[in-house]
Amino acid sequence: MATETLPVTAPEPSKAPGSDRLTLRAKLVLFVLCAAQFMVALDFSILNVSLPVLGKDLGMTQANLQWAVTAFALPSGGFLLLFGRIADLVGRRKLFLTGLAVFTAASVLATLAWDPASFLAARAIQGLGAAVIVPTGMSLLTTTFPEGPQRDRALGISGTLLSLGFTIGVVLGGVFTDNFGWRSTMGILAVAGVIVLAAAPGLLTESRHPQRPRIDVPGAVTVTGGLLALIYALTTAAQQGFGRADVIATLTAGIALLVGFVAVESRAAEPLVSLQMLRRRTVAWGNLAGITTFAMMSTVVFLLTLYLQEIRGLSAFRTGLVFGVQGVAAALTGMTASRVIGRFGTRTVLIGGLLLQSALTATLLLLGTGPSGTWIALAAVTIACVGHLWVIVSYGITATSGLPDHEQGLATGLVTSSQQLGLTIGIPLLSALASSRTRLLDGIHLALAADAAILLAVAALVTVGLRRASAGSR
Repeated sequence: MATETLPVTAPEPSKAPGSDRLTLRAKLVLFVLCAAQFMVALDFSILNVSLPVLGKDLGMTQANLQWAVTAFALPSGGFLLLFGRIADLVGRRKLFLTGLAVFTAASVLATLAWDPASFLAARAIQGLGAAVIVPTGMSLLTTTFPEGPQRDRALGISGTLLSLGFTIGVVLGGVFTDNFGWRSTMGILAVAGVIVLAAAPGLLTESRHPQRPRIDVPGAVTVTGGLLALIYALTTAAQQGFGRADVIATLTAGIALLVGFVAVESRAAEPLVSLQMLRRRTVAWGNLAGITTFAMMSTVVFLLTLYLQEIRGLSAFRTGLVFGVQGVAAALTGMTASRVIGRFGTRTVLIGGLLLQSALTATLLLLGTGPSGTWIALAAVTIACVGHLWVIVSYGITATSGLPDHEQGLATGLVTSSQQLGLTIGIPLLSALASSRTRLLDGIHLALAADAAILLAVAALVTVGLRRASAGSR
């Protein structure tokens, strides 16, 4: 079946196809797409430090506060693959703009929420908008910028802003809540949504399949249901433990549905996810690295927030300064990552980044109750962030390289699913481990040790997997 994808932006003849220099229009397109990704990443963390104030204002019980986060995480992680596929069929630009409009309207509703029900409904709608924005935005990015230096640079900037969004959200959440109240954390998202929505239509052009294949309904039902159940189980377990009946039931159901999804896709004429694509070692191992780096780094940020405020007694502002330094490191690394990859190669940087992130996470086991702990945390998280950004950029390149344009929506859907699933599952999984110890510091040490060990194990697996992929391609 012949397929083609319309270009997202008009090429400028004066630029060589392989050049890493971007035209003004391309820079504006990149700004819009990255701003949307940043906005979604910000939403993952900006409410965390606001929850106690929010709960008192809306009358939410302590036990139900987790739903302020879970209501967003469930649809944003569960519907990614489905919307990534729909975008390929109906048009990426059209769906991207629709997702922006939905997210912005929901942010306004969340800002004006008058009771728990209205707020949680707004958060769920925000999650749906995010599930549209993330895969369509990444798909537009990879079809806009040709494979090579331009795409490497674009992915580097996008990955940097995604990581920065999660980190900065922790800082902004405290600053805005202290000065303007919790509603301002949702209001800033609404303002950002309006700005991006105003700029995007004039810059983006449509891209889609010329054919309109059918949606794989059984695949969509099983993968969406499986992801929703899995995210719910892990998020609830972080607050209530793995022994609850609903956690066990939904965890079992989630695994069963995802196994069913694999079986459905193996027989589908037009599958939602091509298992043949997943058999590509670069796609499979690249996405495994992506899930791991996002899950483990977001966990470190969460655990260090607990450590700095609960054990060291730092204020929200001083804690924010620690993560502000990490943000600077992320920005500098993101700007130079494509050059590092150009010099040392994608595979070397990917594996080296995982190892660096693991090693610096392990140094956080030296954290104690003394004043040196703050400096250890600052140094370790800053250097670990360098490895983290190397992985983000190199895994995006690894998992999307060598694929035709008509498969980019599917490939970027997998890449963005890895990012969002990593941000979603890392904290509940390891914070549940941390809460298994009576002393908070002991629990933090246990979770950090598991974090470092997981990174090391995945680095070993990716090394072997990509080596075999390289050997098989020769």
